[in-house]
Amino acid sequence: MSWRPQYRSSKFRNVYGKVASREHCFDGIPITKNVHDNHFCAVNARFLAIVTESAGGGSFLVIPIQQTGRIEPNYPKVCGHQGNVLDIKWNPFIENIIASCSEDTSVRIWEIPEGGLKRNMTEAVLELYGHSRRVGLVEWHPTTNNILFSAGYDYKVLIWNLDIGEPVKMIDCHTDVILCMSFNTDGSLLATTCKDKKLRVVEPRSGRVLQEASCKNHRVSRVVFLGSSKRLLTTGVSRWNTRQIALWDQEDLSMPLIEEEIDGLSGLLFPFYDADTHMLYLAGKGDGNIRYYEIGSEKPYLSYLMEFRSPAPQKGLGVMPKYGLDVSACEVFRFYKLITLKGLIEPISMIVPRRSETYQEDIYPMTPGTEPALTPDEWLSGVNRDPILMSLKEGYKKTSKIVFKAPVKEKKSVVVNGIDLLENVPPRTENELLRMFFRQQDEIRRLKEELSQKDIRIRQLQLELKNLRNSPKNT
Repeated sequence: MSWRPQYRSSKFRNVYGKVASREHCFDGIPITKNVHDNHFCAVNARFLAIVTESAGGGSFLVIPIQQTGRIEPNYPKVCGHQGNVLDIKWNPFIENIIASCSEDTSVRIWEIPEGGLKRNMTEAVLELYGHSRRVGLVEWHPTTNNILFSAGYDYKVLIWNLDIGEPVKMIDCHTDVILCMSFNTDGSLLATTCKDKKLRVVEPRSGRVLQEASCKNHRVSRVVFLGSSKRLLTTGVSRWNTRQIALWDQEDLSMPLIEEEIDGLSGLLFPFYDADTHMLYLAGKGDGNIRYYEIGSEKPYLSYLMEFRSPAPQKGLGVMPKYGLDVSACEVFRFYKLITLKGLIEPISMIVPRRSETYQEDIYPMTPGTEPALTPDEWLSGVNRDPILMSLKEGYKKTSKIVFKAPVKEKKSVVVNGIDLLENVPPRTENELLRMFFRQQDEIRRLKEELSQKDIRIRQLQLELKNLRNSPKNT
């Protein structure tokens, strides 16, 4: 009996990537040159937000999703931060609310007007101070309205209740910079990767570490929960400095279920998981290609499907929520690719080829919608609830009626778990001390120049006074 390769049937084996035409791209955008490992892009059904290069402070553009084509150089920006913007995320339940974090140690909440910006926005509806160093990540809770997570370079994760504008919990189990955060489906668990080469599964309300993996052979950089399958997927680097992915059981992180090497390139691998189609997309920073796989419940768990190729390298990728996709074109995923060299944002649609133009129920199951399942008080009291699902057939254009109301705040100390976060500052790193030293040297040099100018002016006045005294009129 001759050997035959195992045939695996899948409705997604012919999924292909379709790049939008040039007039449907966003052109002329000064994309940030910051080397921080984030996407610098956030998308929802109404707006596209991109972090831009700015001379002083930090700024980002917010463009209505239909306003494609060339963007004018003087297009209005959100520019209230005093340091570089490192991450931006749209509120999943209120489409015109966006959170940003920055090197100025603050997290800010912005309310974008209907139809987009008409002038530069400098005033945030809410400014959140609690980190003692720059803030590198923000994440909204997937099922609860107005709960925001922020991770700073002070190794802390703060949980903010935006109804009161204060941090209500602090996760203080990390010993180095937090690289990535990911929630499971109902938001009851938080997975983090850290620069200390550890993968953690944390209960966010108590801050208790449920599982921890010390990844010496597989240095993790990014993590994503694989829906409700109780599995995690991480991307990282092997001991031979090749890029690889690993699949983990969330209840036992002692050993990965599988490890698979991808290639020998050096760029960071960003994972994106679609729980509706069980597809995993891998996009490398600085690459032009996007690989995609199908995740199964049995071995070998990971089945390679295809690869989208492009000559233009990507700095980051924004992802459109499911309710913003074009279901009539059988679009199951949409990326917004940042091409820094061209100042271009390029939409890439992942399409399942179908002959029929009717609604395809098998590729569009019920999906998380725009209604929150919990209030902040319910979630903080210990309640977990799955997201409220919606059908993309009938209600996918429906917008949420929730309105964000910013609390009135007074300047005061920020106390969480009995610790004043603004007073309890960790020791400074060598780089921070060097920057402080050079700033002080510049300030001393400036003061010396000012004194020198004043001395010269005093001498001039003394000379003028002497000349006046010695003039014939005064004699």
